[in-house]
Amino acid sequence: MDNAGYTQLTRQSGLLREIQMIAHNIANLSTTGFRREGLLFSEYVERLGGEEPSLSMATGRAHQTYLTQGALTMTGGPLDLAIEGQGFFTIQTPEGERYTRAGHFTPNQDGELVTPDGHRVLDDGGSAIFIPPDAGQIAIARDGTVSADGQPLAQIALVMPDDPADLRRETGVLHSIDGEVRPVEMPQILQGFLEESNVNAISEMARLIEVQRAYENGQKFLDREDERIRNVVQTLGR
Repeated sequence: MDNAGYTQLTRQSGLLREIQMIAHNIANLSTTGFRREGLLFSEYVERLGGEEPSLSMATGRAHQTYLTQGALTMTGGPLDLAIEGQGFFTIQTPEGERYTRAGHFTPNQDGELVTPDGHRVLDDGGSAIFIPPDAGQIAIARDGTVSADGQPLAQIALVMPDDPADLRRETGVLHSIDGEVRPVEMPQILQGFLEESNVNAISEMARLIEVQRAYENGQKFLDREDERIRNVVQTLGR
């Protein structure tokens, strides 16, 4: 295969990853707290030497998580929480601390506030949040202060990565942060609300069609290149 073929193959592999990523976004249109992802393409230029032109290859490997606000839906649940503006809830998992915008929480059998997967929600001191089983009214202020029957219990931790590029999706709605995290200065938490996915169905479908067409055109180019090389080999073999 010549340089043109290798160049197109690197582009095709990136386009295939983007198709898969867009399909994953669309599949999570209704997932609470889901963050849309995009693919970033990089170009590598190599000098070939002599009179030959330089060789340029593009690859798509870097993921970008979009932090735009999703729509807020009122549920009325006392432990349903939505973040308005910046920030992520801090969650303790077996793999370490993870971060999410999905705020559907419940108490476990020990009274600790947990996610649907059983991961503990952490306060601003890095500890679990305990909800007394006999508590009558649970109130959560906009700054994240949790109170039971008027008595403050803890303050929910909201954090942001120092660099948004450090945010990495782990699975579903859980993310890890490669670099440093900082507390959100003015947290805004709404009790009785959940944040919807920030995926826009129309724009994602339009992008999917665009990328699919680009992939199909690239495949046609590779087919023509294959046919051209076969004809050259057959001609030289006569």
